Amino acid sequence: MAKNFDDLSEREILALAISLEEEHGRIFADFADGLRETYPDTSKIFEEMHAEESEHRNVLIETYRTRFGEHIPLIRRQDVRGFIQHKPIWLVRPLGIDAVRKVAEEMEAETLRFYERATQRVTDASTRKLLGDLADAERKHAQTAESLESSLTPDVKNAEKDAQRRTFLLQVVQPGLAGLMDGSVSTLAPLFAAAFATRNTHDAFLVGLAASVGAGISMGFAEALSDDGSLTGRGNPLARGAICGLMTAAGGLGHTLPFLLTDFKQAMIAAVIVVAAELGIISFIRYKYMDTPFLSAAFQVVVGGVLVFIAGIMIGSS
Repeated sequence: MAKNFDDLSEREILALAISLEEEHGRIFADFADGLRETYPDTSKIFEEMHAEESEHRNVLIETYRTRFGEHIPLIRRQDVRGFIQHKPIWLVRPLGIDAVRKVAEEMEAETLRFYERATQRVTDASTRKLLGDLADAERKHAQTAESLESSLTPDVKNAEKDAQRRTFLLQVVQPGLAGLMDGSVSTLAPLFAAAFATRNTHDAFLVGLAASVGAGISMGFAEALSDDGSLTGRGNPLARGAICGLMTAAGGLGHTLPFLLTDFKQAMIAAVIVVAAELGIISFIRYKYMDTPFLSAAFQVVVGGVLVFIAGIMIGSS
């Protein structure tokens, strides 16, 4: 069971302070490491904060050793009521710059409150002075965390925004777009071939559903196994595979769902409208994120989609 802060002894307060400084130092080191490649300037700020946390920890240990001896009991934030439980860093990679700044701000504000309360609880003059000095240091850290973005020059901010955009393109847009294009185009032929061959919307729906799910699974595995992202910067292969697979299935299901209608003519009209919308969305994404002129992107996508569409109709009508 967690213990109330007001029930902690001075020995336990110092042990908890040591634990907090050690934990925060390691978190800042993780931030610095995770941001070093993409956001080097922000990474340096966290390296400096990590070094300061290490100094705080060393001073606290010396004070503890002087007053209470060599053994420091393990008292962690989760052992005391009122602390925020931070999500482990290894679960939130790749690190997002805005999320990191927010976590750092919360951590420093929380530690500042801890030292302010701890100063009121401690009676030893030297320890009280130390905790007060650390409260002042954490106040500066909190201000640094709050002003992380404003402390960077416009050129650095622009460089970090460009890096963030490139990361988003590599890890989200590219696998998602590849999946959407494959699902929207590759499933056209089997779906419309089945529709024109059987003139039965239910049968066409089953073929489209099977083609969409199968393509999603295939593309998901292909993307996940293409590389581990360590050299290309494309991020976690499982996340990429999931994005690609889901978008592939979604691309195929979009023009498959109209065949839930029982009337064949209505289902065909609805499916064609959906196909046109899908090709338009793909063209827009290529235009917005891939720096492809919209007309050129639309021409490339529409020509490919129309050829596959015609192939499906011809095969199904033969």
